[in-house]
Amino acid sequence: MPRPVLLGIVGDSGAGKTTLTRGLVRILGETQVTHVSADHYHRYDRAQRTERGLTPLDPDCNYVDILEQHLVHLHAGQPILKPVYRHSDGTLQAAQYVQPAQFTIVEGLLGFHTAAMRDLYDVRVYLDPPEDLRRKWKVQRDCARRGYTTDEVLAELDRRETDADVYVRPQKRRADIVISFMPGDLGDQEHLDARVAMRPGLVHPDLTPLVDGDATGITLHERATEKSLWVPGTISRQRSEAIEEAVWDRMHFASHLRTERLGEFTVGTELHRSESLAITQLLLLYQLVTARAALAVGAADTRSDRPSSAGAAAAAARTASA
Repeated sequence: MPRPVLLGIVGDSGAGKTTLTRGLVRILGETQVTHVSADHYHRYDRAQRTERGLTPLDPDCNYVDILEQHLVHLHAGQPILKPVYRHSDGTLQAAQYVQPAQFTIVEGLLGFHTAAMRDLYDVRVYLDPPEDLRRKWKVQRDCARRGYTTDEVLAELDRRETDADVYVRPQKRRADIVISFMPGDLGDQEHLDARVAMRPGLVHPDLTPLVDGDATGITLHERATEKSLWVPGTISRQRSEAIEEAVWDRMHFASHLRTERLGEFTVGTELHRSESLAITQLLLLYQLVTARAALAVGAADTRSDRPSSAGAAAAAARTASA
């Protein structure tokens, strides 16, 4: 049986990692996905961090070596005993037995910190919203779910700024795909603009026939070896569905995953939908199922930037677009 496909999602606290992960789990199916939070690998609990003057963003505050070992096991399809950190009160709990499924998503602050970890992922994603939006999201989440006041969250953000700049943001350059959701013209969560930067290392779908070519619609920009897809938050449901249909046609072998749940997200207990999120999720899904197809035909690796896997990756991409 093929090993699991590993997706890494990295970004600063409040960048939307868990929201994106939950959406992918809904689409792929809960029985097909194992979700591992790299932020559970804290060396110290909240009180101990305060005593030592450390932030969770500092590698010295985390068991990075154990996370690296666990990624090796997950990559090989082997179970792990994962640490558990409870965000609600900042305490360390008993370890949890985790068995990798067909798709394993590892999300957190330091998932790309070492070269050994980066090499184990089939797909590496970095979330990079504007800082004002990220801070807003973090305040909303930490006040609603983790018992903080607004002033406490803002003070903690300021305290973490140096470590974020030194340890978290440099990982952006290690990603295959950089996703930036940002405030759109309508100013609400359902209509955020999205920029999806796609870099060498993966075989990305040809999106040229799907773009509108003007500033009011979905556009594609190329700079050096990077392609950036711009999806306005005001894109219509009809236009979004047409684009989604074209991408689904490029991965017909995964038609069983077709769902109306693309783009869904929750705010509190209310369910919402975003067209820019739906398109972004589908582009990630394309990479995951293409990697799965490559492994299914015997590839040892799925990435196009390693000579041993380039042929398999290209073959999988051709299969997807046939």
